Parts: sequence; structure tokens; C-alpha cells
Amino acid sequence: MRDPNFEQCVQACYECAVACDQCAAACLEESASRMKRCISLCTDCAAICRLCAAMLARDGEFSNALCTFCALVCDACARLCSTHEAEQCQICAGACLGCTLACRDMVEA
Repeated sequence: MRDPNFEQCVQACYECAVACDQCAAACLEESASRMKRCISLCTDCAAICRLCAAMLARDGEFSNALCTFCALVCDACARLCSTHEAEQCQICAGACLGCTLACRDMVEA
């Protein structure tokens, strides 16, 4: 039987990945040079979140380690995006925070 936090964590990872992709795309349209770090971190965060969800689904040997790393990246992305007023950045920050908490819950279970 899977951990009860499993479904929540996988869902949070996918939602975060989508929010990060949307944020990166919108920031690229607005001002690529001014939002370079945001775009880069969102792109990395989306990739890590997708990898984390896939590894969890496979019950991979390093799932907990990746969840720990995913929480770290998501936390950094949430902190950065929360400093920007743009709507997509605020949405992304919320999704990243949710993923951070879900990954931490998964590791601590």
C-alpha cells in the first residue's frame, strides 16, 4: 500500500511544473532580460517536479532523496517568484509552496 501522502505529492509536483512553465513563458514574453533568473529557476523547478512525480510513481529507490531536493528547489522558486508582482509569478509561488510542503510531508511520512 502506498503512503497516503503519495497522491498529494504527485499532484502537487505536476501542478507546480505547469505553474512554473506558465510563469517562465509569461516572464519570457514580458522581459526576458529582467526576468532571467525567474525564467531559469522556473524552468529548473518544472523539470525537477516532473522527475520527482515520475520517480514517485515508479517507487524509485531515490524517491525520498529526490523529494528532499525537489522541496529545496521549489522553496527557492517560491521565494523568488513571491518577490515579483506579476500574477503568473504569484500563482507560481503558491504552487511551489504547495509542492514544497507536499514533498516534505512525503519524506517525513
